[in-house]
Amino acid sequence: MAKKAKIIDFRHHQQLAQPTIVRLLPELDGIEMLYTNEASEDIYSLKVLCWALWSDGHVDGMVPWLNRIVACRSLDDPLHGHWEGFMDAQTGQILFSIPKFKEEYLRDSAQFYPVIEHSQPEIIQEIPDTIGSHAIFSSDGFASFSMEEIHSWRLYSDGTLLAMAVEESNPHYTPVLPGDDCLYSVYHRKDFQYYFQHAIANKLKSNDPDALAAMASLSHHKQT
Repeated sequence: MAKKAKIIDFRHHQQLAQPTIVRLLPELDGIEMLYTNEASEDIYSLKVLCWALWSDGHVDGMVPWLNRIVACRSLDDPLHGHWEGFMDAQTGQILFSIPKFKEEYLRDSAQFYPVIEHSQPEIIQEIPDTIGSHAIFSSDGFASFSMEEIHSWRLYSDGTLLAMAVEESNPHYTPVLPGDDCLYSVYHRKDFQYYFQHAIANKLKSNDPDALAAMASLSHHKQT
């Protein structure tokens, strides 16, 4: 008797696969993420970098967080931060989901620019960093460190989202534009440690004691 052919259910495979980012929309209206942590009863805010549409259809805000970029509503670390909502900084309105017009734009643009699979990931979007993100580098356990401004965020067809900075030693024209050869991914540097937004970065540049103490605390946490 002939053996029955093995049937592969690709729908089940798709359900098991991790969703990937397929489209980005920069946040240009000043919406912030609200979060709390176990060290305080205060509610803190962080500027949203952009909104992302995933391959499974859900939409969320994105923020640089410690050493990666994360979806706001997935933030659930009691020590470092737990998502509480969004706030429109212009009106003070508290939001618990992405504004409808932004979500509609993401979905419409994703249909207009569908992601096409390639043998090697290709750049499908590059958005400017509008929140003053900086990358912190150290190769000696934070005995010394350096900072670089994030110029843009590059989305690849496999859903990878990378922070790009300007390699000053690479000859380039100004202004630097998305896709320029002088841009490189900070995440691929072995000495990359953390992301900070501009407020903390400026305090570090001015040797603010509280900011330096916070840096020392992060260094200790990373080493333990």
